Amino acid sequence: MERSSFSFVALEKTIGIRFRDKELLMQALTHRSATRGHAGRSHNERLEFLGDAVLELVVTEYLFQFEEKDEGELTNWRAALVKGEHLASIAREIKLGEYLLLSRGEEASGGREKDSTLANALEALIGAIYIDQGFDASKAFCDGFIMIRLQHILAQGKDRDEKSVFQEKAQELLGVTPHYKVIEESGPDHQKEFTCAAFLGEEKVAEGSGNSKQRAEQEAARSALKAKRWR
Repeated sequence: MERSSFSFVALEKTIGIRFRDKELLMQALTHRSATRGHAGRSHNERLEFLGDAVLELVVTEYLFQFEEKDEGELTNWRAALVKGEHLASIAREIKLGEYLLLSRGEEASGGREKDSTLANALEALIGAIYIDQGFDASKAFCDGFIMIRLQHILAQGKDRDEKSVFQEKAQELLGVTPHYKVIEESGPDHQKEFTCAAFLGEEKVAEGSGNSKQRAEQEAARSALKAKRWR
């Protein structure tokens, strides 16, 4: 789907940032699928890589102020703030999916609503803000749209690590400790996608995918926790 930079005006108003380089913003919103057959068009994966690092630093710096909390608890808070599911919900809040450039096939498969696509686009947007306007602007964006949700996350108990919760339940109810295996890898080295399976003994109970083995394992644990046996 072709879009002009003019169509991004509403998004810029929503996030409170007016990009100097509109092409950079367009790149942040371009899914890899939209570059096939379009020589010279850049997708958003490199910006996502940068945005992920910027977000990690901003979140860590923000959480460092909680001097009364230990490292383990702050690590759980950070994981909850940067979790793909959480980032996707923020992307939906700012209607980021409406601005994505996707192939027809990707759009037909529901690409505008995929958690992974939305979370990756949000990270790419953070990377683009960093390049276009510097660290302070990217930090302000993260503060205003991501860190502001910390209290809600804590109130909902979403700061708990799914792998830890799954392990506790499995050990309590079944006396078994879950283990995980990578069952599939795809994508280039700088943009790997991993699929991991969660096992209880020899039984595979769930699968999950992510751009790191750790995220894939967390998604597998989250899927496992949705099974009826834990309710």
